[in-house]
Amino acid sequence: MATKLNEDRATKVEEFQFHVIPKRTTWENFQNAVYDPDKQEFFGRTKRSWYQLLIFYGIFYTCLAALFAICTRGLLATLDDRAPKWQLETSLIGTNPGLGFRPISSETREGSLIWYNLKNACTTSKWVNLLDEFLLPYRVKQIGRNYRSCDFDEELGDGYVCVVDVDSFGPCTSGNNYGYNSTSPCVFLKLNKIFGWVPTYYTKGQEGMPSDLKETIENEAKDNRTAVWISCEGENPVDKERIGGFNYYPGRGFPGYYYPYVNTENYLSPLIAVQIMNVEPNAIVNIECRAWAGNINYSGSDKNREGSVHFEILVDDPRVT
Repeated sequence: MATKLNEDRATKVEEFQFHVIPKRTTWENFQNAVYDPDKQEFFGRTKRSWYQLLIFYGIFYTCLAALFAICTRGLLATLDDRAPKWQLETSLIGTNPGLGFRPISSETREGSLIWYNLKNACTTSKWVNLLDEFLLPYRVKQIGRNYRSCDFDEELGDGYVCVVDVDSFGPCTSGNNYGYNSTSPCVFLKLNKIFGWVPTYYTKGQEGMPSDLKETIENEAKDNRTAVWISCEGENPVDKERIGGFNYYPGRGFPGYYYPYVNTENYLSPLIAVQIMNVEPNAIVNIECRAWAGNINYSGSDKNREGSVHFEILVDDPRVT
């Protein structure tokens, strides 16, 4: 009997009491996840835990915002609203201004080609509209405020800018369709602005200059020779034969009193209107215009062009075969 009792005790197993998950509906589970009344938890945290978390992140982001404000203030203290920190040789732009031309097509595939048909008003109005848009800032009345009519005899004071007279472009006007109703169209040239750049002027003819430019310089009064001179010509012998010459308005150079550019309010870059005379119809003509100054490097390479600009003109005339 004792042996049987011992065997019964040996085979008796105590059952472990596992946690029983209460049976709840989906809605009850959601409510319990938002607020657990048994543990007094809201989204899995007690009030104390939420307060500690909010205080920590409040202090953290306040310090982060203060650090950002200090760094931003320090950066802005090194900047000037009008003058860049890095200028000329120390800037990415450098000291060699590029020469640009207008009109230029907004269609990238057209490149630097100016093409129009004398019998198709749509093709001519395209270029007229582009030039009208380009010259719009120059048509604002440049009177009063800080505008001055400049000349070579008077130095421009600080805070003033020189007027660019749109009435000085000869036949290159909107009323004359800028010549795009004829075989003598106009293009406008301008130098890119570089802060603080001052040209080194050629006051006499230089080696490599076209003979007509040398003559122009020699015929100018000595006090009026402080200019960045411009020359345009056909790129190749056949191109030269297809052009009847060039006329420049208001003159052959960008006057020195427009320089340096120092980001003065209302400043406008000087322009030169170049009328290309009697372009041979129905043939592409390659033209290069070059800026002349002692500190403007020149390269006529298509891959690395400097101090010059290249464009093509094609005037179609169905009357000419």
